[in-house]
Amino acid sequence: MDAKPKISIITVSCNSAATIAETIEHVLAQTYDNFDYTIVDGLSTDDTVGIAERYSEKFGERGIGFKIVSEKDNGIYDAMNKGIALTDGEIVGIINSDDYYNDDALEKVAKFYAEVQFDIMYADLRIFNEKRDFIKRSAIDKKFKTRHWNHPTTFVTRKVYREIVYANESIYDDLNFMLAARARGYKICVLHEVLANFRLGGVSNKKTWKDCRARIKLRNRIYKANGCKGYRLENFLTEFAKFILS
Repeated sequence: MDAKPKISIITVSCNSAATIAETIEHVLAQTYDNFDYTIVDGLSTDDTVGIAERYSEKFGERGIGFKIVSEKDNGIYDAMNKGIALTDGEIVGIINSDDYYNDDALEKVAKFYAEVQFDIMYADLRIFNEKRDFIKRSAIDKKFKTRHWNHPTTFVTRKVYREIVYANESIYDDLNFMLAARARGYKICVLHEVLANFRLGGVSNKKTWKDCRARIKLRNRIYKANGCKGYRLENFLTEFAKFILS
């Protein structure tokens, strides 16, 4: 196994001019050097693409592959699937355009991969907005709980993505992906260190109780479709926490 495996980082964006520079800068600042970076943009009408293009020379100076694709897509998970298909890293990480990695995140991922040879890993996450800042801890549970899983800190090996792609059916395609991976017996590991920073306020964090109830029903359906049991209370508590924290 390569001591320094190539890692492909993907950012999906659409009208992210207010935040994408911070996302890109923290990718550029990574202490690890064997990685590439692909931005998959959904035809932004603001200056998202222009801002991203300004970093092309800086990535080139570091010898880091940097690609921007801006075209119509069928949603965030369709764009993620496109990004995965456009890259060739042994490990793939996806960081959204309003979140960002710690500068040593990829270094820690590569070290952890050398130690445990995971198929999928995730780590702790700093969650913040203008009112609060806290750490969401990661854990491996006998029954999968999203309150112990952090998508921005998730890294997946290429061999897993060859077998499972995002279904592009709902905002919880990532949950569906993780449940499918667990059912197939892939080696999933947790690193108890903060790797990324997540802003509250996205699509999966709308504030109204009506939105929360709709998400609970959707999550219940996904768990049921994957043959899971005992998930209803967990889903309620997770969405209730989002409602309080938003």
